[in-house]
Amino acid sequence: MQFTIRVKQIVAVTAIVGLAVVTLSALHITRLARVGLHESQARGELLSNAIFHRVRQVVTASPDPYSAIRTDPGLLALLQSSIYGESVTDASVTDPQGVVIADSDSARMGQHAAPRPDLAELVNASALDQLRVIYARDAGTHEVRQPMMLDDQAFGSIRIGISTLLLRQELNAALRPALITAGVALAVAILVAALLAQLFLRPIHVLRSGLTRLGRGEFGVTLDLPPGDEFGELGSFFNAVSQQLSEDRSQQAAGSQTPLQSAVENLEDAVALVNPAGVMLFANPAMQRETGPRAVGQPLSVTFGADHPYRRLVEATLESRRSQGPEQTHVPAAGATSDATGEDRLLITHAIAGADGGLVGVLLVSRNLSSFARMQSTLAYSRKLVSLGRLTAGIAHEVKNPLNAMMIHLELLRTKIRAADPALSTVGGALDHVAVIEGEVRRLDEVVQGFLKFTRPDDLRLQPVRVGALVQEILPVVQSEADRHKVTVEVSCPTSTQPVNADESMLRQALLNLAINACQAMPDGGVLRISCADAPRGRVEIRIADTGVGISQEHLGRIFDLYFTTKAQGTGLGLSMVYRIVQMHDGEIDVESTPGRGTTFRVLLPRATEAA
Repeated sequence: MQFTIRVKQIVAVTAIVGLAVVTLSALHITRLARVGLHESQARGELLSNAIFHRVRQVVTASPDPYSAIRTDPGLLALLQSSIYGESVTDASVTDPQGVVIADSDSARMGQHAAPRPDLAELVNASALDQLRVIYARDAGTHEVRQPMMLDDQAFGSIRIGISTLLLRQELNAALRPALITAGVALAVAILVAALLAQLFLRPIHVLRSGLTRLGRGEFGVTLDLPPGDEFGELGSFFNAVSQQLSEDRSQQAAGSQTPLQSAVENLEDAVALVNPAGVMLFANPAMQRETGPRAVGQPLSVTFGADHPYRRLVEATLESRRSQGPEQTHVPAAGATSDATGEDRLLITHAIAGADGGLVGVLLVSRNLSSFARMQSTLAYSRKLVSLGRLTAGIAHEVKNPLNAMMIHLELLRTKIRAADPALSTVGGALDHVAVIEGEVRRLDEVVQGFLKFTRPDDLRLQPVRVGALVQEILPVVQSEADRHKVTVEVSCPTSTQPVNADESMLRQALLNLAINACQAMPDGGVLRISCADAPRGRVEIRIADTGVGISQEHLGRIFDLYFTTKAQGTGLGLSMVYRIVQMHDGEIDVESTPGRGTTFRVLLPRATEAA
């Protein structure tokens, strides 16, 4: 989910303030917890000291100290009044064995006092442990203990119960004002962040408005941004760019050639512009080839006869002030006295209205229909070739099945002949005939396989390929063939050569075929040169040149034809596959050869950057 800069700024400011509030609140509650624990400990110790003084008075004046403690009304009143103190739950006096002698709750007198955690340990614990104990679900009671000594012997102890649940209630009551303050601080932070975002983002809104006006084509758009900061510098840069655009548009309007005018001049359609008075103001080169360059600035009545389709359609448009056509008609050739030498054209005129709605001119467009006819004929021929390719591929598949059956039955026939005459004294000649038939069937099967491979459409997996690296990959195979024919291989592929956009495996096959053919064209030895370099028009050139026997002129135009070969054992598929692969890569291949001096194949492939 995408957020605007305004929302991001508000969230950021609010998060910073919220983090500060949470941190301060955590420190505040930690401090309150520690203060509350210290106050509770001090309160318990104060109460314990008061009880100790009363116990000492009672014990000193009585021969039975425990009985005196148990029945002393002043001590009992002091114990019972202790429960009214903050966070204090009970107070008791126990003997050394932990049996309650006197308690704020008379029902517990004579019972064994349950052990409880010492409050001093909690007071000395860390702040996190203190909060964890106070806000625990099973919050219990801690106690302040004070031992009682009589004649240097342990006489008992005083225990004051302190409830952490009551401490939690005190903390929550103290936190309510802090939480209210935090909520108000967050609300104020959101409001201030929104105002700051509106203030800081105003230059962006101004820039967006200026870009919108500039995109609508307004001239001289300027931004009023105060200087001194980054937005001011951006506004100055925008004003400079806007001024430059305005100057460029002014120069174009003053007569410089626009891209649209250049496109019109390169159209195959004949285009002319005629003003309301019937004078030709503009004619592209295609129209000038029909009218001559002197027709520009002349009335149509001077350039064309009264019955000429151009003049008739333009005058009809000027009269009706409405566009005419499209209209198919025959246009005579320039300077011809007979219509037989003309062409079929598709004419259309557009009435051009001004800002006030009045007619300011007529645009005449004349399209040659013969080119469309040729294009349709080419498309139809291409469809026929595709259908023929599918048909022939199907026929090839049908031929393969009988060939396979023939091979099987020939093998069976050979087996039966050998079984009939193991010594081959009478059937040796028959086996020779079987071998000849088998060889011809295999050759026919290879032809069908090659044809299927040639007609089967392959899926190109185009990617950037370094030609130099590809040549180094095929070099071991080429070198092996070159050693057999005593051929020296020279490679010149600089690393600076741009990569080509190609299917690596198919391009490897094409280069390997060309290199192997070159080696075989030098049976008495020679030099094979493989080079690559950047070429114009976004291409990369690959040259494979040999110093072999060359190709005669009568064969040079047919070397890429399917099944054409000059080799005794050749299939005529290698160069056909090379030509097909280059064409599939939107490349070009040509060949130069001189009999007795060698052959050079030149392959041009699109660069990877251009193809992308």
